[in-house]
Amino acid sequence: MEQIHVIGGGLAGLTAAITAAESGARVTLHEGHRTLGGRARTTDGPHRANEGPHALYRRGPHWTWLARRDLLGPVVSVPPLDGLRFRFRRDGAARRVPPVALLRLARRSARTAPVDADFRSWATGQIGEEGARAAANFAATALFHHDPGALSARFVQERFRRLASLPPEARYPVGGWARLVERMAAHARGLGVAVEAGARVDTRRLGELARTGPVVVATSLDSARALLADASLTWESGRTVLVDLALRTRRGDAFVVSDLDAPGWLERFTAQDPGLAPAGEQLLQGQFPIGPDARRAEGAARAEDLLDLGFPGWRERTTWRVEALADGRTGAVDRPGTTWRDRPSVVRGDGVFLAGDQVAAPGLLSEVSFTSGLEAAMLAVKAAGRRSGSGVDLNRT
Repeated sequence: MEQIHVIGGGLAGLTAAITAAESGARVTLHEGHRTLGGRARTTDGPHRANEGPHALYRRGPHWTWLARRDLLGPVVSVPPLDGLRFRFRRDGAARRVPPVALLRLARRSARTAPVDADFRSWATGQIGEEGARAAANFAATALFHHDPGALSARFVQERFRRLASLPPEARYPVGGWARLVERMAAHARGLGVAVEAGARVDTRRLGELARTGPVVVATSLDSARALLADASLTWESGRTVLVDLALRTRRGDAFVVSDLDAPGWLERFTAQDPGLAPAGEQLLQGQFPIGPDARRAEGAARAEDLLDLGFPGWRERTTWRVEALADGRTGAVDRPGTTWRDRPSVVRGDGVFLAGDQVAAPGLLSEVSFTSGLEAAMLAVKAAGRRSGSGVDLNRT
């Protein structure tokens, strides 16, 4: 079989490389940075923060795929969801229980939500205007978008139900997502994948690689658009302020503060994985979506509102703080009248395939990268088999 090249060493690229190698292909993984992981990186040093809040969802396909290959490693679940750990900001005050309307909406199947209507209108008809607004802001945790109510009702409800499921789906790799990346990278190398890190692939180099076999482009959509010189590679994403900070430990700190007045979420990751911060400190990570014309300070101010509610005296207890603006780096969002099938296709022609979190593939958050990486790899293996005239066993994946 011919060589298969994978450009990009994030979750999509690692999934594609492993899948192709398991099918018997010769695979080279090209990563422009010196380390693998893409956005699934974890900071070095005593405070081990991911690039934004990260979680695996145990009912998703990514979870099953990792478990079958013994790549999950140790994971931890959320602490007990009692009133002492979970806070909801409603009408400017901290509440210990969510509105009843959210629980009612969580029982509605996503299939009952129309693709063509916006979530705000549909949810208002189900639980009233106030409940719809709170549900949209709660769902923003899995959307990273400043106006979830304006998105497709089906798209938002699918995510809302998974976020609100009991027991919670979310699981966290012990030590941060870098540990998961390390296991995937080691598995890829064990399958014979050649990893070339620190060498960026430009358009000219892409053409050279494509002459030797199929290519999977597993980069951000912006990078893929430039690399493939394809202006059609666009899709809407979010714009989110990411806030990470460490606080000296105080008894009674919340686990999560969910903002139901505006999109926003703050989570204490050391509640389930104490090793992410030095002894006596707590690591918090939050995301606060802002509009296209808003400044980063707006998101930071909303973060401080939630800190005031869930972490008394946080200013005097802060030992470390980092802020960043994630613009177009938080996955695809679907407007009314569109679904994941309308996003840029995996198949780009001439033996080139696309993977990433804004590509035409189903899933929640990182699951889109996984499912597109899996599909791109299987199509690349099939194309390689046709070019070389060899048989291809796709069942091995």
